[in-house]
Amino acid sequence: MKIMLAPMEGVVDHLMRDMLTRVGGFDLCVTEFIRVVDQKLPKRTFMRLCPELAFGAKTPAGVPVRVQLLGQHPQWLAENALTAVELGSPGIDLNFGCPAKTVNKSKGGAVLLKETQTLYDIVKSVRDAVPAELPVTAKIRLGYEDKTLAVENAEAIAQAGATHLVVHARTKKEGYRPPAYWDYIAKIKKRIAIPVIANGEIWNAADARNCIEQSACTDLMLGRGALAMPNLANTIKQNDKPMAWGEVADLLISYSGYEIFGDKGRYYPNRIKQWCGYLRRQYPQADALLNQIKRLNDAHDIVAVLASQSSQVNVA
Repeated sequence: MKIMLAPMEGVVDHLMRDMLTRVGGFDLCVTEFIRVVDQKLPKRTFMRLCPELAFGAKTPAGVPVRVQLLGQHPQWLAENALTAVELGSPGIDLNFGCPAKTVNKSKGGAVLLKETQTLYDIVKSVRDAVPAELPVTAKIRLGYEDKTLAVENAEAIAQAGATHLVVHARTKKEGYRPPAYWDYIAKIKKRIAIPVIANGEIWNAADARNCIEQSACTDLMLGRGALAMPNLANTIKQNDKPMAWGEVADLLISYSGYEIFGDKGRYYPNRIKQWCGYLRRQYPQADALLNQIKRLNDAHDIVAVLASQSSQVNVA
């Protein structure tokens, strides 16, 4: 089986991709979306959101990273897709699943699930622009307000030449509220010939098994679950035990080495607090940690708190 790391806007940046792929279990990463409106974007835009392009489009752990584009105009998406692959992206992913209101208001993301022909036109234009040997993939939800067009949308994307399709098993209206309708992915899979990857509400290995059974998919994409349990992919693939809290603390400490130049040291404190919001689903210790650090804005102070929880504490 293959497991992909989901693109999560404002969460899974290149530093988080580095961290999680070092933990292991992932076969592919997809970037946060690059918003395409009505122009060809400069190369620096692609390099900013996907700095891995300068290193063979792979994370330091060697996991390939594919650029994701979001927009509504087929020709502009095609032109920017060509730029991305010229810079080294091993294919292009198209975002038809983002539920953010600001994105949907400007006709990007999940709102396009109401326009089957537009989905076809975008995928076809990008497929025609990108060299045939490189994949063009797409990520969708089951629909915008309902699931009426779920199968029709998937068929259009497949007919337009997509290489594979990732399906988040909820509509835009359903957001991230459980449950995820994995069985609906199986209905889509029966109707299209390209590989389908299941996504949504996979928090542990048992969820993964249930998802595989209900969706009839063998490959998965993990998002929030991988942030809540950093070694989730390996618990699914290799039957590893969930990472102990002390190991998680070690991971958070090692993350302190990542800083974005010019952010005046705010990146690490802000990101660790954000990460705790996901971790507390699996680790009650994350709640206590967040209470201890929520008013701290210096990385060294936060690391000092984490050091007392490290797996190295009390080790002879």
